[in-house]
Amino acid sequence: MQILVFIGWLLLGFAGMEVISYLVHRFIFHGFLWDIHRSHHEPNHGLFELNDLFSVFFAAISIYLMYLGMETPLESKAFGIGTGIATYGVLYFIIHDLFAHKRFMPFKSDSRIMRLIRYAHQRHHQSIEKDGQEPYGLFLFSYDKYKKD
Repeated sequence: MQILVFIGWLLLGFAGMEVISYLVHRFIFHGFLWDIHRSHHEPNHGLFELNDLFSVFFAAISIYLMYLGMETPLESKAFGIGTGIATYGVLYFIIHDLFAHKRFMPFKSDSRIMRLIRYAHQRHHQSIEKDGQEPYGLFLFSYDKYKKD
């Protein structure tokens, strides 16, 4: 039973991170922190961009939560949520940075879901304006709207 509770906290951390990411991206990154986030929308940038600071911030939160619960990880809400945030971060890095933006070690995939996520994200990047465009989340968007079939 303990493992199921842990998985529940992990899933909550993961899902919560997507909701928080959407809201933060839409209203803060494209709002008062646009000067930092803009580096991600510019067509030419180096290996690292100022926007990467946001990933470091969320990773620090995840590490802190896991640290708080490391004595009893399967019993700890903090450890479960921190692990969910870390899982989200790993998938975000793979899908967003490596696949969608072809940063660091780009790779290809024939997965329809992966291609759909990349296409939707490219729609978000079709403008370099602060106002931006949907979708702001990586996973939360209308999949029917971006289907090319």
